[in-house]
Amino acid sequence: MAIILDGKKLSEKIIENLKEKTSVLIKKPKLAVLLAGNNPASQIYVRNKQKKAEYAGFESILIPLPENATEENILEHIYILNEDSSINAILIQLPLPNHINKQKILEAIEPIKDVDGFTSYNFGRLALGYKPYAVPCTPKGIIRLLDEYNISLEGKKVLVIGRSNIVGKPVSILCQKKNATVIMANSYTKNLKDISNNSEIIISAAGSSKFLTPEYIPHGAVVIDVGINRTDCGLTGDVDFAGVINKTSYITPVPGGVGPMTIAMLLENTFELFQLQKDLII
Repeated sequence: MAIILDGKKLSEKIIENLKEKTSVLIKKPKLAVLLAGNNPASQIYVRNKQKKAEYAGFESILIPLPENATEENILEHIYILNEDSSINAILIQLPLPNHINKQKILEAIEPIKDVDGFTSYNFGRLALGYKPYAVPCTPKGIIRLLDEYNISLEGKKVLVIGRSNIVGKPVSILCQKKNATVIMANSYTKNLKDISNNSEIIISAAGSSKFLTPEYIPHGAVVIDVGINRTDCGLTGDVDFAGVINKTSYITPVPGGVGPMTIAMLLENTFELFQLQKDLII
């Protein structure tokens, strides 16, 4: 039987640590969240993020904008937040409405306030092996979870399914930094089953409910399920959890695995940006 990688438990430990650090501060870290549109899942995510931020002793503000908000309107809010010295971190809740150029919006954020690490400045530094102001939250959370359970990446064959800028690409970079051999798969990849069965660690961020069935999983593999798929049966991951659990050595549940770690890393990034900005002012 696999060991469950408990992201909920670890995230609570990280947030408690941040709460302790924040409790002695007069000025608190401050996170600004911009939410454009009325995506129900986004609204839930934002509420959870703000709730955890407030619990940790952070300040947070929400800037809600309508579905028909223009790029100019969103950019105007970002420019104001960039100039506001009381704001330490800016989060653009994704996805944005379809008519909005996502990268144009993300690029408008000052890199030192880019809590998600999505600007080309931060992402580029990560790719080049330099220290960015912030590392993307979900990939950072995955690595932290593996570290917590003493799962070494060195010399391991890692399969990353999904090549998004949010998860797939940055987590592949972080795995390579830990000396893993990484294969990135996408919807055009041939013989995925063979590649998967030759992997020791599988990180899936494909967004396809339960598509990783037992025949994709070699015995003893470590499986990280990043997928959050809303179905008629509730939330599911990319992995057929019940079907593969007896083949894996470690596995993340959905929910309770990677999701809580993403929020914990968001708060950790906010705190680190707060410290960095404070040091620069001094």
